[in-house]
Amino acid sequence: VQLQASGGGLVQAGGSLKLSCKLSGRGIRTYAMGWFRQAPGKDREFVAVISWGFGRTLYGDSVKGRFTISRDNVANTVSLEMNSLQPEDTAVYYCASTPEGSLSRMVSSYDTWGQGTQVTVSS
Repeated sequence: VQLQASGGGLVQAGGSLKLSCKLSGRGIRTYAMGWFRQAPGKDREFVAVISWGFGRTLYGDSVKGRFTISRDNVANTVSLEMNSLQPEDTAVYYCASTPEGSLSRMVSSYDTWGQGTQVTVSS
């Protein structure tokens, strides 16, 4: 099982970026896909999560209203549309999958992680 994240880059404050995460491999047992981010010297922070089935979503307070998570069940891809980006959004963004039957904000709930993609927002 592999998660491949892409789409990071450098953007000015107020700009937008779209991240994607491709899930592949055999024996996939996953209920939901989430995005986390980690800035230098800080703990990994929950960003958003979406369930594969009904598309239920949950967002972190710091991104609510600016970021949108979506999924493509056919392509096994989850995307994160990020708008109104601010310098404090600068971090390495990770996608992760969880087999738990509920939407979780906790890092420990996720058992498979992608490699991370850097997002840098300049002021």
